[in-house]
Amino acid sequence: MAENTVVYQGTGRRKNAVARVRLIPGTGKVIVNKRDAAAYFGRQRLVDVACAPFKVTDTVDAFDVIALCNGGGMSGQAGAVRLGIARALLRAGDYRADLKRAGFLTRDARVVERKKYGLKKARRAPQFSKR
Repeated sequence: MAENTVVYQGTGRRKNAVARVRLIPGTGKVIVNKRDAAAYFGRQRLVDVACAPFKVTDTVDAFDVIALCNGGGMSGQAGAVRLGIARALLRAGDYRADLKRAGFLTRDARVVERKKYGLKKARRAPQFSKR
């Protein structure tokens, strides 16, 4: 990578996943944890979820993505990459209105509820027996 190349950074989080995303002006390659996105995620749907901000802003082949993900599962990491890309695009240009309208700038706060004592899962109580 050249020394004078502009790099836009963004951090995304979803469930327990964290993604640190760098956008570099380029041809549209998406690299996640040093592997191609299709090979890393394994499903095209997850790649489409991660790259959705590019479709909304019409910048599909304008940037190369280098993302480092850890924590959570594949779905959470794809959502984290999506938020990271959206935040990096904010720094890259005037895309705020498009990204906001699509809902890509909102951090999804839903996380797994903790298990409580006396219960089998977070809310599942033991089976009740009358006799």
